[in-house]
Amino acid sequence: MTELFIHIKFLDVLDILFVSFLFYELYSLVRGTVTFSIFLGIFMVFVVWVVVRALKMELLGSILSNLFGVGMIALIVVFQQEIRRFLLMLGNSYRNNKKISLESLFSGNFRNISPVGIKSIVDACIQMSKTRTGALIVISRENELKEYVRTGEFVDAEIRTDLIASIFFKNSPLHDGACIVVSNRIQAVRCILPVSSSQEISPSLGLRHRAAIGMSEVTDAFIIVVSEETGKISIAENGQLIENVSPDELFRVLQTEQKN
Repeated sequence: MTELFIHIKFLDVLDILFVSFLFYELYSLVRGTVTFSIFLGIFMVFVVWVVVRALKMELLGSILSNLFGVGMIALIVVFQQEIRRFLLMLGNSYRNNKKISLESLFSGNFRNISPVGIKSIVDACIQMSKTRTGALIVISRENELKEYVRTGEFVDAEIRTDLIASIFFKNSPLHDGACIVVSNRIQAVRCILPVSSSQEISPSLGLRHRAAIGMSEVTDAFIIVVSEETGKISIAENGQLIENVSPDELFRVLQTEQKN
């Protein structure tokens, strides 16, 4: 009996399936982002290196081996922001899908927004929508968002409709940036948020909407946007933007968040 040239064992098949799954998950995470282009370039160089090693091309193989050794350090230095964002995406994807973990055992959830606070936020959005006042409101969940709070002006104020409206009034010195709500308090205003680099975002959306999507990509926060051009209300969560949300829908979503 003629034996097969290649012997495939069960562990080999399992190895291939596992690697395929990892590559698919990696592609799903970085698709449409600048990080995808970086990883695509690294992957192409890696494929060339594997082919060169298989063909036993000593000189080119040595050059590529050294390139991977030194190049990885250079990539970490040059693309530290993209790598950091990618790792945050991994962590947030895990956290959003987890059921039981060490994190849930050793850290408690922050307080949800009170019903009064929810009504105040919705009423403020209705008011700003009518006057076409641009607004960007970030509501924290488990993450206290300290690194983003530090970029703005610390206020630690009660959630009130008139206060939110006055913050985003176009002549207010605090209107430019985001308002961050943590533990049922307006923690800070005029905060700087990361802007999404996704190529799938509609060109009609401005910087405020891109910042909302970017913040939802790297944190577990819930973000509300009021468009200055149209007055429409949008919400961003887990890297997704839902446009033209009615006040009733916004109220129901925030109530659901409070129950969770």
